[in-house]
Amino acid sequence: MDLSLLQSSPAFLAAVAGVFGLAVGSFLNVVIHRLPLMMEAEWRADCAELDGREPPPAAPLNLLFPRSRCPSCGTPITALQNIPVASWIALGGKCAACRAPIGVRYPLVELAAGAAAALLAWRFGWGWALPASLVFAWALLAASVIDLDRQLLPDRITLPLLWLGLIVNTGGVFVDLRSAVLGAAGGYLLLWSVYWGFKLLAGKEGMGFGDFKLLAALGAWTGWQTLPLILLVSASAGAVVGLAAIWLSGKGRDARIPFGPYLAAGGVVALLWGHQAVVAYLGRFPA
Repeated sequence: MDLSLLQSSPAFLAAVAGVFGLAVGSFLNVVIHRLPLMMEAEWRADCAELDGREPPPAAPLNLLFPRSRCPSCGTPITALQNIPVASWIALGGKCAACRAPIGVRYPLVELAAGAAAALLAWRFGWGWALPASLVFAWALLAASVIDLDRQLLPDRITLPLLWLGLIVNTGGVFVDLRSAVLGAAGGYLLLWSVYWGFKLLAGKEGMGFGDFKLLAALGAWTGWQTLPLILLVSASAGAVVGLAAIWLSGKGRDARIPFGPYLAAGGVVALLWGHQAVVAYLGRFPA
């Protein structure tokens, strides 16, 4: 592939990034499905060890082994059946062997990963910001879907994302290092304070510790200046979607709404346009 074309043509770069993102989305589906199972197996083993028992037997499982299989009949998925989006459409959303339904979430995750890659390529162009932003967006996508499924934000995603944000910004790729460090500390402390304030007033937990770590990671990538924007976007989106979910579920105030996906949405907005938003806002107030 001619690298000069990638550097000179934003449209071509976005198209290539989008196709690559579809393939990454297929792997993200594996992460979303297997990572919680891997963590649960480790938790059971740890509990057994603390209790002085032999850990329960468990089949080997990681992000690469075994091959993907139909959850209904166990038939391995071939390479042709694993082409992002296209295979799902060709199979009619059903397993080729047993015709059990394959959830629409799988192609949606692939499309989201591809669309995010194309958008980021268009926004940042050729340079170090592009691969860094792709890792950022794809990690947030995986964490968000896991949170929607399990109400869990894995440390295996949030903590490496936090440290990677600080490392990326040692070179000032998105913000200067001072802003990144203050963003990480401020993001954690903001939601930590909200958590304890709510718990003292209401006598119950309003969010999980994973939310603190995720906002800390977002602050490390986008700087402390964008934290109000992230909270505004996430709170607004969470209120609208959360109220709709409560109404549809019929559970009222007892419905548990994961906050991670809305924080992630705010983080992507902040990475794409946060600096411009902060400058525009501050420009309203003459020095």
